[in-house]
Amino acid sequence: MVHTNPEDLKPFAGKYVWWKTPDEAVAMPERVIAQVINIGDYTDVQSLAAQVGDEVLREVLTHAEAGQFNERSWTYWHYRLGLAAVGQVPALPVRRFA
Repeated sequence: MVHTNPEDLKPFAGKYVWWKTPDEAVAMPERVIAQVINIGDYTDVQSLAAQVGDEVLREVLTHAEAGQFNERSWTYWHYRLGLAAVGQVPALPVRRFA
């Protein structure tokens, strides 16, 4: 579980988790963080990364759910956070049906 102040995520929640109220969105901080690092603009991504730190970003990425990241962001963040060597990025998470 990600440990960050939900109040700090509310500005991002309002912008990147538009289908929920900011209060509802910050109840799942991992989702807010994933949205920002997947589709956020440069300024927001840099601000969030400085605010939560690389360890939180690694945790969000390593516990990502299917559909949370596009291939470009998935690859970039694995390299940026030192989670994969060049050419060794794991496959995107996929949904499994029982």
